[in-house]
Amino acid sequence: MPSQTQTSGSPLATAPVVAEVVRGGFVESVHHGVVALTGPDGSLELAVGPVEAPILPRSSLKPIQAIAMLRAGARLEGELLALASASHSGQERHLDGALRILASVGLDESALLNTPDLPLDEEERRRWTQAGNPATSLGQNCSGKHAGMLAACVAAGWDTATYLDPEHPLQRLIVEVVEEFTGEPVAVATIDGCGAPALGVSLTGLARALGRIAAAPEDSEAGRVAAAIRSHPEFLGGTGRDVTDLITAVPGLIAKDGAESVYAVGLADGRGVSVKITDGGERARVVVTTAVLRRAGVEQAGPEVAAALDALNARAVVRGHGQPVGAVRAVLAEDDA
Repeated sequence: MPSQTQTSGSPLATAPVVAEVVRGGFVESVHHGVVALTGPDGSLELAVGPVEAPILPRSSLKPIQAIAMLRAGARLEGELLALASASHSGQERHLDGALRILASVGLDESALLNTPDLPLDEEERRRWTQAGNPATSLGQNCSGKHAGMLAACVAAGWDTATYLDPEHPLQRLIVEVVEEFTGEPVAVATIDGCGAPALGVSLTGLARALGRIAAAPEDSEAGRVAAAIRSHPEFLGGTGRDVTDLITAVPGLIAKDGAESVYAVGLADGRGVSVKITDGGERARVVVTTAVLRRAGVEQAGPEVAAALDALNARAVVRGHGQPVGAVRAVLAEDDA
């Protein structure tokens, strides 16, 4: 048994402080993290922490998975393509959209193999439980992705009952596309919360991939995914979700959040941003991401962008006796390593 003082063998254990929680001017807590900013050519422009160490991007990989669905022949466009890239909130439009994807290839909800859950959105979850509805695969936030995977399988003539198997042709194709866009081999393969394979790449690779998607030609699979996300951010997340509001706020930007405090962003000029808060807590994730975007100069697009970033950061307020008494603030220093 390791001792309680033994340091973790994970490279993430060496990550520096990237955010402070300030209460009344006093630093009450800190969050460690890893940050990468890549240029249009995929090279590193900013590195904080061990950016070449593998992480699990979780749902931040969904836009890349959607590209693989298109390559397999899935006929997804517009809001339904955005939904196939989504961790949706479980609002009516999301559930209806997943059913529309399934119906388009002659399937129904019973074909979904993702882990049953309640809607992600708190209000929708409350309505769901008050109505006595059980957790379902449709209600789970990955049902759009799974519906898209099934549509891809039908289009390619692949088995739909085993689409989550890592050796299934679709999952092998997804690995190929992840490696193509990240520019590196998949370092880890395990199981995601929804039951699909979870693939591990570096923060650098993740940032590079989102930048490449954001700058892809309009008529390419990646360009189609980027256009769908930009045009229908409400299908990528949902009402009140920071990822939806960020995409809406910054012209040309695409983004995808992931479990365990991962954020990935692509800018229209091909630059990419990726953030991992190493404790998995979400309160610092947006604050750090917006700090990197400011360093990348996105506020030059206009005062409304700066105001939108401020509004996103304001959600990470620290309260005392019900009143704002502090905030979560980013602390970013470029890594010397």
